[in-house]
Amino acid sequence: MSDQKPVRLPDPASVETVLAALQAQSADAKLAPALTKTFPGFAFTVVTIDDFYWRNPHAVVAADGTRLGDHRAWIERELAEVGGDLTAFWNRHREDGTKFAEWRGASAFAFAPTGPGVADFIQISLGRELEVLAGPVVDPDYRPYSADDLLEPSWVRREPDAVAPVLAGPIYRLRGRAGGGIVHMRSFLARGARIEREQRAARRTELENSVLHEVGPAGTRDTAFLDANPDWFDFVPRENRFFADWERSSACAHRIFDHWAFDIHDLEHRDRREIGFIPRPLKLPAGKLAMEEDISVHRLMERIEAIDAEIGLPFAWFFLMTHGHWVDPDVGDAIAEGLRQGRVRLPDRDAAVLLAWADKKYLF
Repeated sequence: MSDQKPVRLPDPASVETVLAALQAQSADAKLAPALTKTFPGFAFTVVTIDDFYWRNPHAVVAADGTRLGDHRAWIERELAEVGGDLTAFWNRHREDGTKFAEWRGASAFAFAPTGPGVADFIQISLGRELEVLAGPVVDPDYRPYSADDLLEPSWVRREPDAVAPVLAGPIYRLRGRAGGGIVHMRSFLARGARIEREQRAARRTELENSVLHEVGPAGTRDTAFLDANPDWFDFVPRENRFFADWERSSACAHRIFDHWAFDIHDLEHRDRREIGFIPRPLKLPAGKLAMEEDISVHRLMERIEAIDAEIGLPFAWFFLMTHGHWVDPDVGDAIAEGLRQGRVRLPDRDAAVLLAWADKKYLF
């Protein structure tokens, strides 16, 4: 946070105005300064994540470069001209050089601290996109089976390394991400915890009368649900635990948003409020640390230390493990058991975090 007192929090309309004013040739360099200037009191940084995506075709371009209009409208108009005959449409356009354009991009995040706490920051979720000439409007080798095939082309390569002529960009777009386009993280975590408490409390009567029927060698045994789950109403969402674990671990000396971004959702699903995030590492280890058969806990310690050094963050391996992809959760269990047996050591604060996790796991 800058020395200047904040005048106002970022809002979608103002952020959209900032994005619209950026020029393609300088958008990458100017985005953070433009946000900082527009919202006095905040010092923004911007990071991108390599998570390639594309959006549906939006325009048609003739062989000579002339734009022919909206993709869907053009398809529907051209089909109408041939009476809906897909074969005639295909024969007309399979070799005429007409192509479609679409936007392709990757996620970007803007951050600004609002205080000294681990969750004291604003996150703005963005997309950094290029408009590309993606490919021909029809598959030149196969006749379309339906108009839907034309509206959702599947015959072009859309991998990150696919080469396509760039027509415009880069531009930045504010991504809604189901209610998570702009968040103040501390407020978001508080809201998530409150909603979880309220939704659990609303089921109290139901659960007080709920019985679990367990079948074992001695026959059937009935157990009251709350006797089997005495801490059910004290549940802490995994998102809150992630931040609390960061704050009480060796990682706490580092700003969390220097190492992680958060893919946020806040939506209604089947009459239930679903709010949370998936953490997105800004730096990945060279390879996955999987739990191998017969590997010693001492060897595991060497490997997690190597991950921490590679990422440049103490206890980085633990937070990568909570995601479950880059470090196998079984690695955490093995190291926790090594701690209990006194065979290995971690800094006291990190040992406490790991043992608490091993006792009551959370994963993303």
